[in-house]
Amino acid sequence: QVQLVESGGGLVQAGGSLRLACAASGRTFSVSGMGWFRQAPGKEREFVAALRWSGGRTYYADSVKGRFTISGDNAKNTVWLQMNSLKPEDTAVYYCASTRGATMGYDTYEYWGQGTQVTVST
Repeated sequence: QVQLVESGGGLVQAGGSLRLACAASGRTFSVSGMGWFRQAPGKEREFVAALRWSGGRTYYADSVKGRFTISGDNAKNTVWLQMNSLKPEDTAVYYCASTRGATMGYDTYEYWGQGTQVTVST
């Protein structure tokens, strides 16, 4: 199994920045990539960003392109999500997840963290 622990959430004003971190432990040798997802109240969980360890390719949801940046350190089994120019609609619980899949598709993510709350005020 893989254990994931997120940190870095909090309350920030619109236009501000936050940096989330996710540390993985356990059977991380088989993980091909890490992703960030979020779930706002009353809404389904949605993809935010992902990082493929091999080659370092990154993926972003259209709603966060140009504002959020995912990065990682494979040796430390850690990924970060730098969130800039935050908007009230970014308010959600943010989850880190890991995948062993080649496609990085949503349904390939097997292990999930507990989530960290991000609240953006107007």
